[in-house]
Amino acid sequence: MYSRAETSKIRTEFWIKFGYYMKPVPNAQGRKINWPNYRTGIKDVYFRMKAEREFASIGIELGHPDVELQELFFDQFKELKNLLKASLGEEWDWKLHSKNEMGQTVSKIEKVLPGVNVMEQADWPKIISFLKPRIIALDEFWDNVKPGFEDY
Repeated sequence: MYSRAETSKIRTEFWIKFGYYMKPVPNAQGRKINWPNYRTGIKDVYFRMKAEREFASIGIELGHPDVELQELFFDQFKELKNLLKASLGEEWDWKLHSKNEMGQTVSKIEKVLPGVNVMEQADWPKIISFLKPRIIALDEFWDNVKPGFEDY
């Protein structure tokens, strides 16, 4: 069992390593980007990457506090579902109005890799190999569709 401090240290090391691994990769516009802390530039729209004890995941999280506006954003993404799937090369799970770790209502479009543990360094290559192509694909998708979300 790990102490809270050890757990925090290992997670931080993982994200630092992921950041170093991704550092040479430019975004869709050819610019340097902080991949682990990806900013969409749209309020309440987040790209979330997680590395936990039982899984890793990546997704789009819609966190607008007004659930009706959140649903409007979700519907806008549904209109782009085929483009998103083409960019990612796979189907992701769509969840309207679920609760996040803090009990807030959010909507998610995500992909989960079960059976990996961020606390085990031997799993880090699997987690990085899972996250890397998907965050790059999300960035390319977002570069094309972001203007449609800027008026909200």
